[in-house]
Amino acid sequence: MRCKIILSINLLFLLLISSCKSNSEKSKIKLSESSPSCFYSYNEGTTKFSWEAYKTSEKVGVLGGFNEIKVTSKKFDNPLSVIESISFEINTSSVETNNLERNGKILKYFFETINTPTIKGSIISLNDDGTCKININMNFLSYDVIGKYTLEENIFSFTSIVDVSSWNAMSGIIALNNVCKNVHTGKDGVSKLWPQVRLSLTTRLKSDCD
Repeated sequence: MRCKIILSINLLFLLLISSCKSNSEKSKIKLSESSPSCFYSYNEGTTKFSWEAYKTSEKVGVLGGFNEIKVTSKKFDNPLSVIESISFEINTSSVETNNLERNGKILKYFFETINTPTIKGSIISLNDDGTCKININMNFLSYDVIGKYTLEENIFSFTSIVDVSSWNAMSGIIALNNVCKNVHTGKDGVSKLWPQVRLSLTTRLKSDCD
């Protein structure tokens, strides 16, 4: 009889331990479910699209950018997905080189020559090797540009070298070089405006956590 009582007590003890473990596991699940979740979205007004063109045979850089960029994107719980949802539209009349005369010439002789009042684009993919693919539409042509990217502390940066001949824009290069012949002439007496342009795109994401 005594053995039966001891056995019953042991069984009851085991049931209590099992019940405590079960409740503990349930508590962990509830804590996990109620833990804060973060969503990332585009931070309006933080995008900068800049470029560096090159003149003379020595390839002297000329820096510029645009003052008007319209960006659309979606909200995700993954910052990479937000970047891949970005599309943009640039008003080429907002070209900015910190030189009003040069701004006007670039607009008239380059962008107007190739009939491009706006440049449209979208980010296609971010790859594990650190490369990014961006589609850019200019002069009625779409072309995919491959470059390097980083995404650190919610700041996305992209750089690439493009050739404007990919958009059949050499007529604009020639027209702009002709009107700027003197300032595009180097020590060798050759006037040159290179079709290669370095592009840079930076934007910042914001995060909202519950």
